[in-house]
Amino acid sequence: MKIIGVDLGGTKITSALIENEQIVRQFTCPTPFDQAKMVVVDAISLAINQIIDPEVQGIGIGVPGLVDHENDQVLDVTNIPSWDEVPLKQLLETRFQKPVFVNNDANCFALGEKYFGKGKPYRNFVGVTIGTGLGAGIVINNHLYSGRYSGAGEFGNMYYLDSNIENYCSGMFFKNLNLSGKEQAEKARDGDLQAQKRFDELGFHLAHGLGNILFALAPEAIILGGSVSQSFPLFEKSMRQAFNDFPFQRLYHNLKIEISTTDNLAILGASSLVIDSGMFDN
Repeated sequence: MKIIGVDLGGTKITSALIENEQIVRQFTCPTPFDQAKMVVVDAISLAINQIIDPEVQGIGIGVPGLVDHENDQVLDVTNIPSWDEVPLKQLLETRFQKPVFVNNDANCFALGEKYFGKGKPYRNFVGVTIGTGLGAGIVINNHLYSGRYSGAGEFGNMYYLDSNIENYCSGMFFKNLNLSGKEQAEKARDGDLQAQKRFDELGFHLAHGLGNILFALAPEAIILGGSVSQSFPLFEKSMRQAFNDFPFQRLYHNLKIEISTTDNLAILGASSLVIDSGMFDN
């Protein structure tokens, strides 16, 4: 099967042609984020045109915003002000005469892990991206569960202390302290006790965030991705210590916590929307 994945970001658009789980062609161009709706659509079309093949069976696109699947509208895309309501699926299907599938980027992360990464062994898991903020995608019975407006999995926005959970266990934690998470990680690895203490705090709060996921879904696994997850050794101990107070220990002790190691996951995850649709099952 030949499929296309497109990752729409606030600064760049990346497209790739995928065959047999391998990227065979790739293209990147700037996102005209401050332009009109159709200018951005034209940029996406350009990115697809650069790598398309006549044998392509479908196109998957990950967007940093909500998706109204009932009306096939992309809604309120982060960092692209003109994209309040965009019928992206219809526009691109008309242009390319191929099935197009659109979902938000956190959902694409989880789906990419299912088909290309650490999620392969699990029927039920949650992919959690810990970067600038905290997002999540849910896989149930081997398929993505998006919910209405692709809004399922917004665990980062759950109320916690005086704000929400992502303010305490993502890049927002360091930003709120006027610190660079990357610099703090370097200092902690070099033995800076104050920097390590901050990662201990992050791990404590993350345990509460992941605990909410266990309460809601009781998955087999949680797969962590995003820039902050690469510092997992710095906060794993405090996170696991905080789970000592989790009331349902059987759930926690049978939970696998994995760290994503899949390259190009944003693009692969977007292409996974084609696979997950079931349209091309033999």
